[in-house]
Amino acid sequence: MRGRWSLAILGVILILAGGLLAHFTQTAGGIRIEDVRFKGAKGNTMSALLYTPPSATPQIPAPGILAVHGYINSRETQDGFAIEFARRGYVVLALDQTGHGYSDPPAFANGFGGPDGLAYLRSLEFVDKTNIGLEGHSMGGWTVLAAATAAPNDYKSMVLEGSSTGKPFAAEGTPSWPRNVALVFAKYEEFSTLMWGIDKARDVTQSPKLWAMFGTQGPVEPGKVYGDVTQGTARVLHTPAITHPAEHISHEAIGYSLDWFAKTLQGGTPRPVDDQIWFRKEIGTLVALIGFVALLIGAFDALLEAPMYSRLRLPEIADGTMPEHTAASGRRWTAAFILSAFIPALTYYPAFALGATFVKPSALLPQGITNQILVWAATNGLIALALMRFAPKRASRPGVVLQSVVIAIASVAIGYAALWLADLAFKIDFRFWTVAVKLMSAKQFLIFLIYVVPFTAFFVIALHVLHRNFSTMAAGRAALYLTNILALTLGFIVLVGGQYAVLWLTGKLFNPLPDPGFVPLSTIVAIQFVPLLAICAVIATFTWRRTGSSLPGALICGLFVTWYVVAGTATQAAV
Repeated sequence: MRGRWSLAILGVILILAGGLLAHFTQTAGGIRIEDVRFKGAKGNTMSALLYTPPSATPQIPAPGILAVHGYINSRETQDGFAIEFARRGYVVLALDQTGHGYSDPPAFANGFGGPDGLAYLRSLEFVDKTNIGLEGHSMGGWTVLAAATAAPNDYKSMVLEGSSTGKPFAAEGTPSWPRNVALVFAKYEEFSTLMWGIDKARDVTQSPKLWAMFGTQGPVEPGKVYGDVTQGTARVLHTPAITHPAEHISHEAIGYSLDWFAKTLQGGTPRPVDDQIWFRKEIGTLVALIGFVALLIGAFDALLEAPMYSRLRLPEIADGTMPEHTAASGRRWTAAFILSAFIPALTYYPAFALGATFVKPSALLPQGITNQILVWAATNGLIALALMRFAPKRASRPGVVLQSVVIAIASVAIGYAALWLADLAFKIDFRFWTVAVKLMSAKQFLIFLIYVVPFTAFFVIALHVLHRNFSTMAAGRAALYLTNILALTLGFIVLVGGQYAVLWLTGKLFNPLPDPGFVPLSTIVAIQFVPLLAICAVIATFTWRRTGSSLPGALICGLFVTWYVVAGTATQAAV
């Protein structure tokens, strides 16, 4: 019994170690972090993290910066910027856009929440209202531009990361609007056409739309400051050799922001732009994320020893013997592996396009990206169901359904409790880059109840077929884990890797669909499929080896993935 708890204990240790590292990084130098809620102009509740340096007091107000994440991200995504801004004496409000994180839906409403965020930042008595900066990544750029449009005299400068002025969601840029703007637009941006009307991001200097904002009649020179800071007409372009999602986890991009606000705002604490510690928090929350997975399967392992789960355990384990299982072999194994790995990737773009076209956000299904994932899951669930008859037969485990449901809920509840405690103690979630396990709000929990049944049904079917094809107790443990991980992820590894190889070689993503604007966002979403499906493969393999049944792992994956997706994306319809 003591041994059964060892993995759960390891998970707790990793969460504590990672949480402490993240906490001490984001509070370095006495920075205080608060989870704030405030009412917007239309009575909507807005959410943000407020970073307050010790130098900011009502007697000596400090400059402030509104920092905003992009589409289907949340306030924590801008942590790198927020930590470094706060270390330099700026009060930072890291905002959840409307319909994201813990801000009320729907997404895209009320200027994305930008005007409300700027008004709240300016209402703080320890913020210098004459020295306000705005920083936004992607759709967060449109958020701060909405704030600049609503209150043109309430800020001094801004940084746009992978964003743009003009259509589809902002006013057109001119030589005098926005005020003192720095643009960071990566050479391998996925959204070059949407943002600046150019085919390839590396040609952004040739964009007439950009020329209009810089007041030039020819190519803009990266790194050169145009205009005058004192007049509010300063402009500068930076083009780091990174991608759109890499812009908010880049020392270079963060450094450009630090340099720009040092030039355009007064009252900050001088530090070299290369003095950055924020990545320690990314490492800390990554360690905590790994600990969360270990805790999840460790809790399952420990709970399995309870008498109430006796029928779920493999009786042979107690005798030191393993049951016989037959998996696919030879060409049949190869065919099953290829189909398992690549059908989900091949159906990815078409299923997402169908979801975007025919399953619009509504009161019943309120999240757009979640609906697209749902169509993909339904498509692949039906395909797996059709292929099930070709998989090797397995003896059923009767009478384990109820026990599987209870132990799955209990295991996920333990993981959720660990995240709640980590948020309470360290003000973190479990994440690395855009892969983030977040607490659900009350509204998100209601949404979770909508999507959990179809997502879980997908995992019940898909993982049952996976185990029938590949899982045997006689196989080496490492080989079994690797096989199941690759069976679920290899297609997406090839898809994502291939797309970014094409982007690097040609300057643009390969587009298999007629809509040119659809592929960039879908490709970025696909990046998360790789770690998420790998985690599911680990959970599924671990629980199958303990029970000989695919059901407990499938239920845990259904609960976990639904929680992950619902809490981490945008809600486009009122709930």
